[in-house]
Amino acid sequence: MTDDEIIAKLEGTTKDAARHQLETLQAILERNGGVGYLRPYLRSYPAPFDAATFRRAVPLSCYDDYADPICRMADEGLDHDQRFLSVDPLVCFFYSSGTSSMKPKLIPYFDSVPSKTISSLAHQGSTAILRRFFPPRPLVDKYLWFMYAGNVTDTKGGFKAMAASGFPFHSSKSNPSHFLTMSVSPKEVILGSDVEQQIYCHLLCGLRHSNLVDGIRAPYAAGLVRAICLLESKWQQLCQDLEYGCPSLGISDESMRNSVSEVLCGPQPELAKRFRYICKAENWGGILSKLWPNARYIRCVTTGSMEQCYFQIKYYAGEIPVLGGDYFASECCVGINLDISQTPELTRYTILPTAAYFEFLPFNNDKMSVCGEETVDLSGVEVGKMYEVVVTTYRGLYRYRLGDIVKVVGFYNSSPQVVFVTRAPKSAGEILTEGNLISAMKSFKQPGSFDKVLQVAIENGAPASQYKPPKIIRSRNIVDLMEVSAVVTVCSGSLDG
Repeated sequence: MTDDEIIAKLEGTTKDAARHQLETLQAILERNGGVGYLRPYLRSYPAPFDAATFRRAVPLSCYDDYADPICRMADEGLDHDQRFLSVDPLVCFFYSSGTSSMKPKLIPYFDSVPSKTISSLAHQGSTAILRRFFPPRPLVDKYLWFMYAGNVTDTKGGFKAMAASGFPFHSSKSNPSHFLTMSVSPKEVILGSDVEQQIYCHLLCGLRHSNLVDGIRAPYAAGLVRAICLLESKWQQLCQDLEYGCPSLGISDESMRNSVSEVLCGPQPELAKRFRYICKAENWGGILSKLWPNARYIRCVTTGSMEQCYFQIKYYAGEIPVLGGDYFASECCVGINLDISQTPELTRYTILPTAAYFEFLPFNNDKMSVCGEETVDLSGVEVGKMYEVVVTTYRGLYRYRLGDIVKVVGFYNSSPQVVFVTRAPKSAGEILTEGNLISAMKSFKQPGSFDKVLQVAIENGAPASQYKPPKIIRSRNIVDLMEVSAVVTVCSGSLDG
């Protein structure tokens, strides 16, 4: 399909969203209605099951309801005759970002044809929208792409667990050649095991081919800020590596060193001289546009907890526009960003009616809690109100509380458009919004404190490519770490009067 045909097909699903939602639920239940998880709830109802019966009979769920069977699948291997969550074969597990508890969830990835079809359409649509804003250029066609796909583990049952973004690099049925031809970095850097070394090598490859970089990309804004900080602290070493034509000894991964040496293609003294001149300036405002003068955009998720990074990136970006990402979760695709030029506060995601069956649990912002367990469907949401997103997916999650709080800000055709607000608290007293935080306490942290949080998350299995600074911290160890790292803490009560 052409880009216009892909976008038209996506838009077509939004024109009769209610019908597409019912057809999506019907397709899911026709396929998986008899699995072990659903059987106790639906056995007394005749098939086919309609939406009202499904929502009345099947309770809302959260990850804890799936944790034990998922652990058994991971640790013992899957007895496929049981078909507890899906009739489709289990391929692997995806890690969630795991930034609230510092331990990622394992999301089973079943080989579902309908799910692969809509996921492919959503990702193709995202690319088509980008190309609509920035038509391809034949001579400047590379990304400086801060991608990390090396954090792959094997479960006791023999399945691989990884970030969803790393799947194309590890699946026998996927071809990552598209990613690799577009990236200035070689495969060995993307598949490396040390995040710090990977960032360094991404930067080094990006500088070597700075004239070919059309866009700078990262999954989340926080990851891009971290890369910029490393550039700021290591630019002299990067320039030296360019001058000598090989990575510094700090890159201990031999395959990474060898592949980057090939990219450098010998000493580059003129490039090194040019970048030294640029980087020695005291004012680093617009530094990215100076180092990568042909780059037309920077793209990463900048909403939610990432919004705090947006203005940092804008400062370093200079004239390069910062584009928003899409609302794609490990569990399923949720929404697509049809206008990627908008700033974070104006970024809205159009719900994809064929990606999953969506329900919305009303959320009381004043009480910071959901209002009971009565959901509304996609056509029943109201503009201006907040909801927790609930999904029933092709891949074995049923009336699953995604844990995301969104606000409905309008409709695109008949499909809701939402903005991401925050992660759902487990209790009303658990969460501090940015406004609450300012009024309650102001903390000053030692440099590197949040890098320590990232390191703890990665050590506990969180994929580096999906790391997001947590707005909710449920780990006592992380709270202790942040308290130790505080230079000074001022309680607002001491300032009254």
